[in-house]
Amino acid sequence: MANKPHAALLASPGMGHLIPAIELAKRLHTHHDFLVTVFVVTTDSSTARSLILKSTSNLPSLNIVIFPPVDVSTELGPNPPLEARMNFTMIRSLPLLHSSILSMNPRPIVLIVDIFGTLAFPMAREFRMLTYVLFTCNAWFAAATIYLPVIDKEMEDRHVNHREPLRIPGCKPVPFEDTLEPFLRRGGWMYEGFLKAAQDIISADGILVNTWQDLEPTTVKALMDKDILGGITKGPVYFVGPLVRSIDSKANHKDEVLRWLDDQPMESVIYVSFGSGGTLSAAQITELAWGLELSEQRFVWVVRPPKEEDASGSFFDVVKGREECMDYLPEGFARRNHGVGWVVPMWAPQAEILGHPSVGGFVTHCGWNSTLESVVHGVAMVAWPLYAEQKMNACMLSAELEVAVRMKGPEGAAVPREEIGKVVRRVMREKEGKTMRGRARELMLSAEKSLSQLGASHQSLCRMTRHCLNHQMNGKVC
Repeated sequence: MANKPHAALLASPGMGHLIPAIELAKRLHTHHDFLVTVFVVTTDSSTARSLILKSTSNLPSLNIVIFPPVDVSTELGPNPPLEARMNFTMIRSLPLLHSSILSMNPRPIVLIVDIFGTLAFPMAREFRMLTYVLFTCNAWFAAATIYLPVIDKEMEDRHVNHREPLRIPGCKPVPFEDTLEPFLRRGGWMYEGFLKAAQDIISADGILVNTWQDLEPTTVKALMDKDILGGITKGPVYFVGPLVRSIDSKANHKDEVLRWLDDQPMESVIYVSFGSGGTLSAAQITELAWGLELSEQRFVWVVRPPKEEDASGSFFDVVKGREECMDYLPEGFARRNHGVGWVVPMWAPQAEILGHPSVGGFVTHCGWNSTLESVVHGVAMVAWPLYAEQKMNACMLSAELEVAVRMKGPEGAAVPREEIGKVVRRVMREKEGKTMRGRARELMLSAEKSLSQLGASHQSLCRMTRHCLNHQMNGKVC
């Protein structure tokens, strides 16, 4: 046991951060002989604990430490921006992380964090641990982040002020309409925080990205090439995806929605969900409900109470509002769609739904975790981005990978029901949708190949393991 490398992972709040961290931990433990401890920062410990138990029930030796929920309302006041709340939550968790690592024997030799966890790097270096960043998103976003500290300011000005595409060496440019929000708020705390995180990331001993070479070959090449983006980072970049939750084979016997799906024709159901944090306005919920009716397609819809002008309104409150969900649907909606649709309040077993043979389409906010779950099950998508880097994801899915149709509506207003119905029919009934499902199945096969023992993602983790073992053998751990 003492000779095994010990990795510590720090997962910031949100299922999109927790799931990839848990899946990476499982892979390091089962395929690369690591001791692994996962530290989970959350404001919703019951939901996190439930997911972790389901995901790791067959791995009792995986050490999971769930920190007590953090309340940052005294520092930030009511309704703070998502990024500010994430940042302060991580800061408040650092003393718990420090004391936990200090008490461990053997001490971890590497700390792996997501983009919100780089604040822990000084502590890791105090303990002489290697520092790694796990990008829980695609390589294109990783490239934009890594390039930020060295970007040509004139180019950035042209992007922000004149709406020209943002050019990233070796990569597809980022259209202005799909750019990251921090670029549009230069001089503010959001931009400065993003820039500081980017500077920390390029100083890390290694970078892990939740993608694989065949999914983003051009961007992967740019990040590995020392003459392009690879020359910016201190350590190597490893492509280790897809890191997605596997299907619970026992879930079909437990969940009503899965039993309902058993009775539906193959690829006849469209699944509608905006992730663990995504929310719509009351007007948009109404339009979506009518749009699903107009589409005349079978559906499963995860519904949450509306939040006005806050697309990430459920990010920290995943379980709140379950009882009120149905109150926001149009009168008679449930009665009219009985037998055609299934409405699920707040949360559904997404991996199991997307893996069900009756599901042929997915209306998604384009969070990277949801995107990968759709791809690895060969499901076509309706791309409906809400916040963070989701517009970049939607652009890649529709314009480059051609596995999604993008939902578009009037600026600053709800997408109308007629557009929703039309787009859903395109994905579910027209030749375009069939072509997208075929393309998604090709990507599904390439993902499976990448994760195999001789695949590129598996070999990337082998190289990372050797890096950690060399660090341990050189006696650099406190």
